[in-house]
Amino acid sequence: MQVKDITSLIEKIAPLQYQENYDNAGLIVGSSEMDVSGILLCLDSTERVVDEAIEMDCNLIIAHHPIVFKGLKKLNGKNYVERTILKAIRHNIAIYAMHTNLDNMLHNGVNTKIAEKLELSRLKIIQPKVDTLCKLAVYTPIENAEDIKNVLFDSGAGHIGNYSECSFESQGNGSFKPGAAANPTIGTHGQRQNLSEIKIEVLLPMHQVSQVLNNVRAVHPYEEFAYDIIQINNTNQTIGAGIYGDLPKPMEGTQFLKYIKEKLNLQVVRHTAFEKPIKTVAICGGSGSFLIQNIKQIKADAYVTADIKYHEFFDVENQYMLCDIGHYESEIYTLEIFFKEIKEKYPTFAVIFCKENTNPIQYFK
Repeated sequence: MQVKDITSLIEKIAPLQYQENYDNAGLIVGSSEMDVSGILLCLDSTERVVDEAIEMDCNLIIAHHPIVFKGLKKLNGKNYVERTILKAIRHNIAIYAMHTNLDNMLHNGVNTKIAEKLELSRLKIIQPKVDTLCKLAVYTPIENAEDIKNVLFDSGAGHIGNYSECSFESQGNGSFKPGAAANPTIGTHGQRQNLSEIKIEVLLPMHQVSQVLNNVRAVHPYEEFAYDIIQINNTNQTIGAGIYGDLPKPMEGTQFLKYIKEKLNLQVVRHTAFEKPIKTVAICGGSGSFLIQNIKQIKADAYVTADIKYHEFFDVENQYMLCDIGHYESEIYTLEIFFKEIKEKYPTFAVIFCKENTNPIQYFK
């Protein structure tokens, strides 16, 4: 198994196209052609994490945060970033990061993992990302319609919000005249054929079209099958910043704080006061102050995020409870996403959670 086999697998749940333009997700150190002996999962790739990878015979580190975030002009070991990179190179260890592209996913994303811990339901994106969507229509004989639909869905087409395998079908008559070089099993050369067909329509991001069509082509009964691709302006409700959903039952403020502290294994929560019952909860793993005004618009009762500055707590204006749980604490469960995806595909392969606590912030109680 090579590095590219692992990275292409996890990129299916969070394609690199969805990272923010300031980000540096992807393969940072190493070759995609390297054979993988073991995988170490971490939030931050540091020198001590590389040491742990060496000790555990793991030559691929998968992190949430990119170790190289800003441009490097020199590589001489003057800071922890350069020392980490140099050590990884010396020991032939690849480092891969999946950052804001994973943040932006409704399905299997950073925020959804927190929502899962808090048992939230009816999840929606707070700030949907502008995305190039298209409608793909594939024409197929009636008897092959179910097989074609399965291929479309397995390839990632047909997602609308919280729903998957969404499609629309219509029936009609198709006609064609086989040429001299056409497959003789399809029909007689020079004679028009008329067939009852199904048109299957699905939505998908434009960047997935090529791969989806290749997968359909592999199973379609026609050597030349008909399809339409129509670009649309619909907002992609499965991609974007933050999510929100409903608690199993309403809670008073103190009860809610105890609830998230227990569910997320928190040492401390910085928060504002809020006297009304809490039912709808918004989430943004990592630095989420940019969504403070959006939370008012969706009328959430609480917002769980991190890295809130003092004066930003005032911006809430008592319209909801703002909870700062810490950056590390809000994203550490990202590792579970990586683990699940890799182990489902490669159940016997060595995938290890990093033991090193890379949180630079300590709490004195």
